[in-house]
Amino acid sequence: MFAQLVFALLILTSVGLNTLGQTLLKLGSGQNPLNLYLLGGITAYALSTIFYVLVLGKVNLSIAYPFVIGLTMIATTICGAVILREKIFTLHWIGLGLMLSGLSAIALAKASSS
Repeated sequence: MFAQLVFALLILTSVGLNTLGQTLLKLGSGQNPLNLYLLGGITAYALSTIFYVLVLGKVNLSIAYPFVIGLTMIATTICGAVILREKIFTLHWIGLGLMLSGLSAIALAKASSS
């Protein structure tokens, strides 16, 4: 149980830092190449990579990669809509829902094999 909690926290930290990095890079794009947004985005990505490597040390790549990438895509889309005020179309939300169902299937398969 403790190992699952650590795994979840590592994944959520990696996803959060990756999403932060994406958002900061978007905010810094089109500006002076050395601005705080870009530097913050690069730093967030570096930290995200460190946490991702920790995740890989605890779980198979076939589990870690879909979770980190899928949850990052979902979180980044939400940040784009909320923070950047980007318009997200209905079909995009449906796609994200399908991703969640895929991640749920992966989690169920992992849980049933443990």
